[in-house]
Amino acid sequence: MTSVHHRYATVSGRRLFYREAGPVDAPAVVLLHGFPASSFMFRHLIPLLADRYRVIAPDHLGFGLSDAPPVDEFAYTFDALAGLTADLLGELRADKYVLYVQDYGAPVGWRLALADPDAIGAVITQNGNGYEAGFAEDFWRPVRAYWQDQNPQTEVGVRQALTREAIRWQYLHGVSDESLVSPDTWEHDFAQVSRPGNDLVQLALFADYASNLPLYPKLQAWLRDSGVPVLAVWGRNDEIFRAEGALAFAQDVPAVEIHLLDGGHFLLESHLDLAASLVRGFLARTLL
Repeated sequence: MTSVHHRYATVSGRRLFYREAGPVDAPAVVLLHGFPASSFMFRHLIPLLADRYRVIAPDHLGFGLSDAPPVDEFAYTFDALAGLTADLLGELRADKYVLYVQDYGAPVGWRLALADPDAIGAVITQNGNGYEAGFAEDFWRPVRAYWQDQNPQTEVGVRQALTREAIRWQYLHGVSDESLVSPDTWEHDFAQVSRPGNDLVQLALFADYASNLPLYPKLQAWLRDSGVPVLAVWGRNDEIFRAEGALAFAQDVPAVEIHLLDGGHFLLESHLDLAASLVRGFLARTLL
């Protein structure tokens, strides 16, 4: 059985939690989680990759077991989260790696790639958006309203995403057999976002998500010009980031591998074995 190590590192004065497994001298795969999750979402995937790869899965600041300083002590932005992740990878001497992104992990990962493109050997996106086409309008409408005007009325719309019911929906929507998804997932995430002050952390990141859209043309130019290999493994029933978001990668990466599986936003909970097989096959072909 593969051993998974649960570790902490202090970078830029902040304590970050991360999971690590696999040979330290093997090709590295960095797993970046989304909202409202943590590296816990990769708990089953890590052992399936770590026989051949060094797998690193951090918790973003404000999530999981990493520090969660209040908003009056830390300005939560995707730039800041990416900076801390870069510092962590530097400390771990992960100078070249495959970037695996999901949801919030995508804007963090895109910033890493644009800041140090030579570090990225390949990209795997699992419902990690990089195109306007990916936005499911019903989900994003209240968030867009919050971007435009942050007031008590628009705040109500985004606070809904922090409820147990909304987080449960994130895990279950688009899944034909809901019994495959453990309630531990949404209960774990709900407990984390319910910590005192964490609601304000999440509101700050909802507001800053607007900063990601102007990055898309730069991301797409990098994908187009670099020729970096890309795999999109996507829950085609996702009502947060639509399947069109996966298909859009073909605009800039002609050789992209796209697999639309019959699942939702958190695909690994219902389609772990198939997703892991696709990822392993892609890595074997790419990291020659």
